[in-house]
Amino acid sequence: MTQMTFGFSRDDIGKFLNDYKEKKLLTQDPFQSLDQEGVGQLMKLAIEKARQIEPNLSIGVCGEVGGDPASIPFLQEIGVTYVSCSPYRVPAARLAVAQAALNSERTPK
Repeated sequence: MTQMTFGFSRDDIGKFLNDYKEKKLLTQDPFQSLDQEGVGQLMKLAIEKARQIEPNLSIGVCGEVGGDPASIPFLQEIGVTYVSCSPYRVPAARLAVAQAALNSERTPK
């Protein structure tokens, strides 16, 4: 979804990411940390629509955003049920999932 939303690929971004950061068009690599205001809102809408048809649908995210500690609370909030990421991100991802779960238990609804 990130590729289609931004219109560039993981392979191409390395050629211009620093220029985009300098011009403040991007603050981070959107393939490493989820753009919650753009891509994230499209994901949220898609999940809401899918769950209207199939409430128990299992929805996952693959790629580095799936293991990004800054993205995980948002992914949990919008109803993502599993993630897949590279092995080096797994320990940080597991910790972020646990922290997000604890924080959601403490937050009054």
